[in-house]
Amino acid sequence: MTKIAIVGATGNVGRVMLEVLRERGLDSDLVLFASPRSAGMEIDGRPVHVLDDDADLSSIDIALFSAGASTSHAWAQRFVDAGAVVIDNSSAFRRDPEIPLVVSEVNPHAIASHHGIIANPNCSTMQLMVALGPIHRAAGIERLIVSTYQSVSGTGKAALDELDAQTRAVMSGEPLPDPEIYPDHIAFNVIGAAGSFADGEDHTDEERKMMFETRKILEDESIGVAVTCVRVPVRVSHSESVNVQTREPLSIEQAVELLREAPGITLGHEDVPPAQLTPSPLQAAGRDEVFVGRLRRDESHPRALQMWVVSDNLRKGAATNAVQIAELLAGDRAAA
Repeated sequence: MTKIAIVGATGNVGRVMLEVLRERGLDSDLVLFASPRSAGMEIDGRPVHVLDDDADLSSIDIALFSAGASTSHAWAQRFVDAGAVVIDNSSAFRRDPEIPLVVSEVNPHAIASHHGIIANPNCSTMQLMVALGPIHRAAGIERLIVSTYQSVSGTGKAALDELDAQTRAVMSGEPLPDPEIYPDHIAFNVIGAAGSFADGEDHTDEERKMMFETRKILEDESIGVAVTCVRVPVRVSHSESVNVQTREPLSIEQAVELLREAPGITLGHEDVPPAQLTPSPLQAAGRDEVFVGRLRRDESHPRALQMWVVSDNLRKGAATNAVQIAELLAGDRAAA
């Protein structure tokens, strides 16, 4: 039996990790950790243990981390030293060339090179890779132009609370409360930069993540990636407009066949033309698949396709992929 720990169990993603583990029958031997603020809490009848110097890390086989980069930096190696493999959902290790960055349907082979830590990509990169992996394998990718429409749950519970408070104010005819999480009001609005700008930067950290992570996961540093990340007043699920220019010719019919046969992708109904499929955030919420629609030829370039990609950022974009990696690790342990 594989003993699994969730670090950051009281957060949005941590709770979804627990839900996914339960759905997949992997919650029989489970321990939950969180910060001292959660001392005394229980989730589904399970105690939440404080992550401090007195925490018992023994006998843990796999630890799913979703507590932020600072916690991962401070604690991941301690779990590894105690005998666990860490699957980290933060940005702490994604750029480390010695740590694999894994999407379970795209590059599961990378798991074999881990030295105790495996990184989960950013949620917006995750769904993009599921959709583009089959195309890259078949025809190669020369250039991507991606515009994201990212939900507020990607920022955390406080952002959801801010959206709700502003929405209630608008609907009640009351003055909008001042924004605290975002630089502008998010309710009934669109913020043209998701993420934050480092000093002197012209791209946000969300945009830089997608640019770097795409090349690392697809194992091709030559791919051109142009990204604009936008925050929209949606609770759950990110959407992306994707223009992909392939290295080799690829017809729409070939692309449809590739995506319909690929694991983890839903490409609508066969009686609806792929160009007319319109998956939505509400359709994707609570689901593990990556939904693809608006698949059509870009008439401005002979090797370019356009598509619309939607996925639940808390599930496939974070929790589900981590659990799928855990399943791969558990399968390797059983085979051994």
